[in-house]
Amino acid sequence: MENGHHMAGLQLQLAPDWKTYWRSPGDAGIPPLFNWSGSVNVKSVRVHWPSPVVFHTNGMQTIGYHEGVVLPLEVVPLDPSKPVELRAGVDLGVCNQICMPAVVQLSAVLGPGSPDASIKAALKAQPIGAKAAGLRAISCEVQPIADGLRLTAVLDLPKRGAETVVVETSDAKVWVGEAESTRVGRRLTAAVDLVAGSGAPFALDRSGVTVTVLGAGGSVEIAGCPAP
Repeated sequence: MENGHHMAGLQLQLAPDWKTYWRSPGDAGIPPLFNWSGSVNVKSVRVHWPSPVVFHTNGMQTIGYHEGVVLPLEVVPLDPSKPVELRAGVDLGVCNQICMPAVVQLSAVLGPGSPDASIKAALKAQPIGAKAAGLRAISCEVQPIADGLRLTAVLDLPKRGAETVVVETSDAKVWVGEAESTRVGRRLTAAVDLVAGSGAPFALDRSGVTVTVLGAGGSVEIAGCPAP
């Protein structure tokens, strides 16, 4: 890339009717976990997530990809003038009628390359940003509950077909429940419970909240949720 980073792609091919999970997979899903510690000349790796699909099985909602996906990996080298050896340990959940864990070990030497059509398509399939989606405003009201917080997000956003709202926080130790959402015109309201390991109310970093609206008309990802 022009900025000295490398863009690689992790391609997952699954058997027909099998699925794997998005970064926020729902209560019944298993989020992918990446271990890059064995890599050489790697400062950081950012996963660019294509828009996922919402699954409903036995009354439970999960979010992921069916039959396969390409995950673009933006790799930042410690020294851009030297080769990069990317080594990944990936823990996945894969499901059909049953779910099972899978462990994948991968390695590749990244040098000068050429554009790849599958990586380009996966990057294009990412959720669009707030401005491009026509978001006029977003706010979040936070109230304490017995074992954590209840966050209610209100968005002024055009409807994107059948919608599913996903809320994430920057703290991986905070459990986030399934959002309950309603829409009236441009006003989309989503409420979700947040529970920390302490089982008590906690301080929420609003700048670290991500609200993603998955819809048939395309997905949108919004970073941050200020107070009303």
